[in-house]
Amino acid sequence: MSAKNIHPVFHQLLTRQDKEELLQQHATVIWMTGLSGAGKTTLARHIELELSKKGFLTQVLDGDNIRTGINNNLGFTEADRYENIRRIAEVSKLFLNCGIICINSFISPTIAIRQMAKEIIGKENFIEIYVNAPVEICEQRDVKGLYKKARAGLIKNFTGIDAPFEAPQHPDIEIRTDQLNIDESVQKILEYILPKITYSEK
Repeated sequence: MSAKNIHPVFHQLLTRQDKEELLQQHATVIWMTGLSGAGKTTLARHIELELSKKGFLTQVLDGDNIRTGINNNLGFTEADRYENIRRIAEVSKLFLNCGIICINSFISPTIAIRQMAKEIIGKENFIEIYVNAPVEICEQRDVKGLYKKARAGLIKNFTGIDAPFEAPQHPDIEIRTDQLNIDESVQKILEYILPKITYSEK
């Protein structure tokens, strides 16, 4: 097929608003940041379950489905971490434009790296949740043994041990998982996000 036979049809494509109307929800990106072991993925999965019960369509993105797929060629250097988050932000934007609520669980350790993600996604579509627990608590929860390996020098550039974590300065929500249980944490998050994702005509 020659190029002259290809005609742009952007005016015929469904818009994000069309898809939100179909799904009866307002899409957003819920970005959970915090140390490994703070509880990000646990909360993301509980939030997805609760939203599903209420009829919302969601997608969780975390290391399990990103690092083993689209980003399986990246390591943990500063440059690779940046590229990891950049790709995640771009994928999140695609879900956003499909009207889907995207729940992201990533350490995303620096203010600059999270700001980059927010700029790609759009600050009006970005809810930042700081899942906060002291590193000592995170080490106690270390079911994968990552902190132990990092302490032994077997893992380099491990956030919280030999790589820095810059806490969000003004997160939309802060969840202290050393002080709140899962149900309390989920309830606090739902109270904030439900008014933003509940469908209403704009």
